[in-house]
Amino acid sequence: MAPDAENDPASTDSTIVSRRLVLTGHVQGVGFRPHVYRVATGLGLKGWVQNQMGEVYAHAQGPEVDVQAFLREVIETAPPLSAPTLRDVTAVAVEPFEGFEILDSNKGTGASIFVPVDTCVCQACLRELRDPADRRHRYPFINCTQCGPRYTLIEAMPYDRPNTTMAGFPLCEACRAEYQDPANRRFHAEPVACPRCGPSLRFVREGHSEVADTEAALTEAVHILVSGGILAMRGIGGYHLMCDARNEAAVSQLRARKRRPAKPFAIMVPQAGDDGLDAVRSFVTLSDVAGEELVTPRRPIVLLPRLPEADLAPSVAPGCGELGLFLPYSPLHTLLLGAFDGPLVATSANLSGEPVLTNPDEIDARLVGVADAALHHNRPIARPADDPVMREIAGAIVPFRLGRGTAPVELSLRRPTPKPALALGSHMKATVALAFENRAVVSPHIGEMDAPRSLEILKRVSQSLQDLYDQRAEVLLCDAHSGYTTHRWARTQDLPIVPILHHHAHASALAGEYPEAEGTWLTFTWDGVGLGQDGTLWGGDTLLGRPGNWQRVAHFRSFRLTGGDRAGREPWRSAAALCWDAGRDVPILPDGAEIARQAWEKGINTHETTAAGRLFDAAACLVSEMTHVSFEAQGPMQLEAWARGETGHAIPVPIHETESGMAIADWAPLLDTLTDSSRSQGQRAADFHASMAQGLVDLSTWLSERHAISNIGLTGGVFQNARLVHEIQRRMTHAPDLLRLHRKVPCNDASISFGQVVEYAALAGGSLE
Repeated sequence: MAPDAENDPASTDSTIVSRRLVLTGHVQGVGFRPHVYRVATGLGLKGWVQNQMGEVYAHAQGPEVDVQAFLREVIETAPPLSAPTLRDVTAVAVEPFEGFEILDSNKGTGASIFVPVDTCVCQACLRELRDPADRRHRYPFINCTQCGPRYTLIEAMPYDRPNTTMAGFPLCEACRAEYQDPANRRFHAEPVACPRCGPSLRFVREGHSEVADTEAALTEAVHILVSGGILAMRGIGGYHLMCDARNEAAVSQLRARKRRPAKPFAIMVPQAGDDGLDAVRSFVTLSDVAGEELVTPRRPIVLLPRLPEADLAPSVAPGCGELGLFLPYSPLHTLLLGAFDGPLVATSANLSGEPVLTNPDEIDARLVGVADAALHHNRPIARPADDPVMREIAGAIVPFRLGRGTAPVELSLRRPTPKPALALGSHMKATVALAFENRAVVSPHIGEMDAPRSLEILKRVSQSLQDLYDQRAEVLLCDAHSGYTTHRWARTQDLPIVPILHHHAHASALAGEYPEAEGTWLTFTWDGVGLGQDGTLWGGDTLLGRPGNWQRVAHFRSFRLTGGDRAGREPWRSAAALCWDAGRDVPILPDGAEIARQAWEKGINTHETTAAGRLFDAAACLVSEMTHVSFEAQGPMQLEAWARGETGHAIPVPIHETESGMAIADWAPLLDTLTDSSRSQGQRAADFHASMAQGLVDLSTWLSERHAISNIGLTGGVFQNARLVHEIQRRMTHAPDLLRLHRKVPCNDASISFGQVVEYAALAGGSLE
């Protein structure tokens, strides 16, 4: 609250007060300073507003009633993209100001930096884009303070034009006038440009002359798509590979060229109707929360239940019950899709598992023969940001992949880190997290760390985050598995290293999303595999405690897998391991399996695991005779699709207690149902989901009788399965209010970097109480 006017020092008029404000939060790159200016001048106040490295300082002077109104309005009427907090209000001496002005950014302060994310084109810019009388009519790079790229073009802080990739585009006279006018919505819109002074398009097709005119280049790109070709198009955070989503020949050609035989493609759908979602509704079943998410400024890909009558090529998402749809988010996407007038496959332009490609020369070098033509632009991309992916689970939209529009995502730490730390995440679905004080900043999705380029991008993003936030890591956090690329790289650096167990990081990531949650956590960590405390590979385990103090209290009956990492792409190995361990025949085996059986019996090239993810792989194989897959989780995704519309009946999963008090959940009784070929795939899949859900609920009940539990958590990639989570939620009648799910970071390995930070902070400062 502001002090009383009579307490103002050196006040010359009892009706005039002078206040110094400090505003924190999301107040940079969102038009906040001009907002402060407009509120102040509208009330007739004098003073100034200034950006100070992520915070906004303001001096407001005038009649007390107007200053009080200013304090309210500056928060209540803040720009949509902002999230300000009034951290401090101080009474100061009245000064002889002539008016209210916006001061240049102060680059020398050490305030709390906030890096804004990329956002979709706003309605005001869309109206200009479609207005033939506007000077930015059909300009693919139109933007203002409330829309456009941010994270992907910022090269340094503070967020001013010279510190962005727009520095090479000097403003024309008209754009400069808007940029310098505090009353204009493009005041200090750093990417502001127009056809005269801004970026442009060029179209390239082998064997043809380059088309450098923006409008002509766009026309040629649309022609490629209409004629059934494949287009590489440079967007905000990288390139898309595009083709007609209704043309089976085109989609099949893209699959063949990209060597992606089955993994679903994302589809960009035109905006139509009053709410922009009519075209979406022609392809999927759309809930209210999913519809609201599709039209947010983030514009993510949202996974939605596919309609049987959806007019799309069969191979856009083979075997899947859902489609990944998104609306156009940049003016370039809007123009392209408007001219094409139909849905387009828009998948990341990359090699499988690698980060999305961002530069024209990368397209030429790494995607030779994939695209028929390319639509380039000359606005540099500072760092890659793939499209984010969301899904509705348990009535809420949750992230599966962080990316353009959703990252970097910042979370507050309950316990601050003792020194700045860089967390390197896991081997799959890698992200990095920079932690300092009580803040953790998680990067967009980087990729799978098998490829050399993924490590190069991880190093680049790690350095970039440290530069942007003006923090230097003094310790590296990595997965405890010494075979992971991130672990090996950490060992080559001249910094202290803190290895964090994989599933401790999973559990701590979930707890870190609920810093206000008190008491003990019972957290189910179900995923593929991760190194456990005992040297075996965990993945179907239950941890008790809190960050910095986790105890394994339960797990699935362990089994031995052959083939090492191949088990993730060869689900028959998981099915065989379960059947062999249970002393029964395997219904379906590929050629060469006898060698694996001999190795299994002798313990050669086998590893012991409890992984729930491998149980789902085995179930998919036994239900469908699917022995091999082309991407991770393909089997479990199809298993969930088969269960759709079926009522599942739970088979009891027995719980055995060892002498040490460990609870073991035995999967063996599920094999009879999974191998019963007299029942349909859908019935068996539904029963498996119901059984796994009831098994978890029974285990949580059993453990709750032995331990005081305040929170029950679900984390790990297995809980991306909406059917499974729904079944758990429906059956968790003994403690429905204790269930905690991820909401801010993905439940899969993309959350590991954040979990490493939370675990490190707790270990360094003692366990949370």
